[in-house]
Amino acid sequence: MSRRENPLVVLAQSLWLPSLLLTLWEISSSSKWINPFFFPAPSKILATAAAMLVHGEVVRVLAATLSRWAGGALIGALLGIACGVVMGLSVTGRRTLLPFVSGLYATPKLTIFPLLLLLMGLGNAPKITLVALVSFIFLASQTHDAIRSVKPGYVEMARNYGAGRRALLRRVYLPAALPQIFTGLRLASARSLVVAISLELVSGTDGLGALIWLAWQTLATERLYVGILLAASLGIFMHRGLAALETKLVPWRA
Repeated sequence: MSRRENPLVVLAQSLWLPSLLLTLWEISSSSKWINPFFFPAPSKILATAAAMLVHGEVVRVLAATLSRWAGGALIGALLGIACGVVMGLSVTGRRTLLPFVSGLYATPKLTIFPLLLLLMGLGNAPKITLVALVSFIFLASQTHDAIRSVKPGYVEMARNYGAGRRALLRRVYLPAALPQIFTGLRLASARSLVVAISLELVSGTDGLGALIWLAWQTLATERLYVGILLAASLGIFMHRGLAALETKLVPWRA
């Protein structure tokens, strides 16, 4: 955003279309121009969300989903970045690990879940493992591409000034690769969250996915929309949070 731009103008430009659509939805549902059972008015959805929040249900649902997502996503991200660095800097590492990462990248992730259930049994372990695997795949791929795309001239200049392997990694490769690594973080956080909620839809007893599935089974339409709204809000919050963190840690990207 330019320094001369008015924040209020930017906010108005971002919100006018959603506000218009919500207003049309409210009027159409209240006037029964559309079926209020399938499309309840936004005011009723917000009232349901407020009641769930007061009773602590929203906190319990978000805590269940985020507890599975956060642990798996963090472990997968750290291992993925390390794997990507090894593949980017080592020919042997690339020949050994890249086929494995590429094969997993092309595999539908939910198809691995039954195998994890067979190996780990029921519970949270297979779900956290699959979330970690999704995060690992995206970070390994993005970090590998970022390291490989560092300009050779930067590396040669650092070597001419006496930089060793550690200094090259710390002073050249990682600063140059960080913008693309943050891109991988945004992709990994979104995809791993999708997988975490999808697993709750398939076999969960709590969390956002279980809330959405139970609302569909019981035809509790307002609660169904609340679950979808919470999932979308989590995605937006993660994207904005990582973008703000990137601005702080990678100011040279601009």
